[in-house]
Amino acid sequence: MSVTQRRSTLALAVLSLLREAEYRGMPAMHPYKMQRLIKDRGKGEVVNVGQRASLYRTIERLQRSGLVEARESSREHNRPERTLYALTDEGRAIWREWMLDALANPTREFPEFPAAVAFIPLLTPDEVRKQLEKREDKLSAELSRIQTVLEEGAEWGRLFVLEMEYLRATTAAELEWVRSVADDLRSAEITWDEESLLP
Repeated sequence: MSVTQRRSTLALAVLSLLREAEYRGMPAMHPYKMQRLIKDRGKGEVVNVGQRASLYRTIERLQRSGLVEARESSREHNRPERTLYALTDEGRAIWREWMLDALANPTREFPEFPAAVAFIPLLTPDEVRKQLEKREDKLSAELSRIQTVLEEGAEWGRLFVLEMEYLRATTAAELEWVRSVADDLRSAEITWDEESLLP
């Protein structure tokens, strides 16, 4: 299996944080600190670190792949052992490869929503319209929340909120599409019934 096949959002984030630590003269970092940095910087919007266990599993996988290594372990009083991790030379090279690839090459993702859209004729037009109206409300609320986050982050400069700009753009595009389909369902521009689906 190639290293590219093992790439995940969380793995890319872990390698990036360890690379940043090197830039800052801290050659190793504890997983808890990685999780805190992602959350404190608002990067939890694009990197799921809600479950610390998944972070530890990702680090273990990166370690087995030779991309990170344990530098030191310590234990304070009754607390669990704390291990600091650092990039290996291969990890540094793979981090760069993954970053450049992720920026340049769109990936085919298979989110749940388009899969559900593919099978809407199995529901009634009215059911679909009602659900899309609910989605429209939720997307509108999410767009407002993203805008608030962007405004709060403006003091840091655009460089530090680019991922939020991306989320705003994709959420706005989805909202526009959902509205257009809901409108067409309301006007019966898009409609179907059981008979029309029979061969």
